[in-house]
Amino acid sequence: MRLTKDESRHSESVKSPPKGICPWHYMATQEGFVDGHRVLPKARYEMNRIDQKFQELRRRKEPAFIPFITAGDPDLETTRGLVLELERRGADIIELGIPFSDPIADGPIIQASYYRALSKGLKVSQVFECVRGLRKETDIPIVAMVSYSLVFKGTPENFVARAKESGLDGATIPDLPIEESDAVHLAAKEKDFKIVCFVAPTTTPERMSRIAKGTQGFLYYIAVVGITGVRDALPPDMRENIQKLKGMTDKPIALGFGVSTPEQARVVGQVADGVIVGSAIVKELERYVDRPATERIKAVGEFTSRLVAGAKGRL
Repeated sequence: MRLTKDESRHSESVKSPPKGICPWHYMATQEGFVDGHRVLPKARYEMNRIDQKFQELRRRKEPAFIPFITAGDPDLETTRGLVLELERRGADIIELGIPFSDPIADGPIIQASYYRALSKGLKVSQVFECVRGLRKETDIPIVAMVSYSLVFKGTPENFVARAKESGLDGATIPDLPIEESDAVHLAAKEKDFKIVCFVAPTTTPERMSRIAKGTQGFLYYIAVVGITGVRDALPPDMRENIQKLKGMTDKPIALGFGVSTPEQARVVGQVADGVIVGSAIVKELERYVDRPATERIKAVGEFTSRLVAGAKGRL
């Protein structure tokens, strides 16, 4: 097939991809003509960053490292710096907690971080604005952890639209049972915004199967019975339960709750598709909360780099 002169000129607008971006995926998101075929505008083909990241990691046979931090702890400038530093240190996806006054599954460490942020009057709109600003500097996938109260207050459709527009890629909603999630899932599906569901060791096989089918982006496996927090040891049934879940879904499975050391991250990285660490990182930040922001960010970055090394099997 021969190109017209206009098409030939248009094809020149399809530039080389930025460093680190798959050439074929980049070309498929640019408007123009490639090998005689019309390429549609970017918005029509763009893949959710979570899906893209897990596909990339599966090709490299690596688990995702997913650190949790609280938005606004102790201020949004630190949050911005931490997201960029954690990415530089090897994080693959960021889980960003949106503070809420009534803790859901949060232990005392994350509860305290929410209090520090809320005591300064942090609003959801400010979190969205922070993410919007970050999107000028990074494409790392960012998943919000949010109470359903905040989603319901402005309607699921409105929350999803605002979150997506800000640059968030998905959300975990710990207090939203799968049986009551249809409205949120429908709104999210229309925007390619991923609602990540939770499965616990106590989940019945029937509900486990339903949750595995309904989750978007990845499945969040809660390793322990109870709340978030630092643990001395991983539960003995962890490997068995993850293998059971892998028989129910081909979506990635990330494990969180209780992972706090590089060695624990290494063990989890051998069986799960993702390693989530929250309380240990937030606790490290808390140690430096009264220090200058640059010191906080550096300390948390160094701590996280060791966890990344463990998760990736580089100890």
